[in-house]
Amino acid sequence: MPPVQHRPPLDPSYADLANTAIFDLPNGGKVFAGQRAEGFYVDLGSIFDLGTLRPVQNLHLIPMAAMPGINATKQVNVHSIAIQVPMTDLTRDGKAPTDPASPKSVVGIWTAAKRRKVAVRPDDRAEEDHALPVESGPFVQVSRLGNPLFNEVLVPMTRKDYWNLQPPYNDSEFADGVAHPELATLLPVLYPGVFPNLKALTDSGKPRADLLAILLTGIPAGIVPGFQNFMGPTQADMLRLNMAIPPTATPNVLGLIGGDAAGFPNGRRVFDDVVTIELRAIAGATYPLVDKTFTPDKAAGIITQGLTASDTDTTAKGTENYLPAFPYLGVPYDGFSVPAA
Repeated sequence: MPPVQHRPPLDPSYADLANTAIFDLPNGGKVFAGQRAEGFYVDLGSIFDLGTLRPVQNLHLIPMAAMPGINATKQVNVHSIAIQVPMTDLTRDGKAPTDPASPKSVVGIWTAAKRRKVAVRPDDRAEEDHALPVESGPFVQVSRLGNPLFNEVLVPMTRKDYWNLQPPYNDSEFADGVAHPELATLLPVLYPGVFPNLKALTDSGKPRADLLAILLTGIPAGIVPGFQNFMGPTQADMLRLNMAIPPTATPNVLGLIGGDAAGFPNGRRVFDDVVTIELRAIAGATYPLVDKTFTPDKAAGIITQGLTASDTDTTAKGTENYLPAFPYLGVPYDGFSVPAA
């Protein structure tokens, strides 16, 4: 792991220094662990303040003047573990997938954080002597992540910690929060008169089969022309990637709903606007995939958090937040030039 970025006069070639922490793996892959520039962008202040989306907050129940979104992760560094592996390591037959319609082309991925089951913390006197906790026992899962914002938006408050302890194959327990998302019920209330069709859908009590497919099983063949990332009926929160679909030369940050099958929810590229994609899906933009009689509200196709990948801000360090090659996340900001949050 390279040292963290300090300030330009001390680290004039930090990018080169960080590259020394990229190691080749025996299978042809690569691994990197260290500090990188945050590539994810989200307006946390608006999303979690009664969905007061700044670009359309003039239409909110408690209106304010419309304005662009504010990136809560602007000029933030993240300690990252990046792993690049050959596709042949991820398929059961050890072959690179070429057929997007084949179930063998799809993989499901999630991450989990674990810690030792028992931690014995020192008493006050020992803490003065800088004694550290003593950890023992088996490692137990304390957190996980598949689809972005799944736990934050769709799992009830009282069950969020429990969700973090569970493996994905138990996610049928949380499927009702996907089939009847609370945010879909709130949007017509928070934005009066803006989502009448969404209100009729939520009032009908029909389960959101579109969201269940997108987030918990993958999208079956025949729903989106030329695309599928279905992994069977078991409901599990995972990022599902159809590896037979090549990267797009001109990617669209709205991914699949923007006509770019190489983007979220087909895997997740670091620059994808996952917040806006999920907002539009919850607002009803994807429901016609399973019910062609449904007409989404106009707002469902334009609702946005008001940010783009450029809002990750590159001006303070003069380099890009995304790199064209591994480890893909940009050179971190230095602590001298960027003010503390």
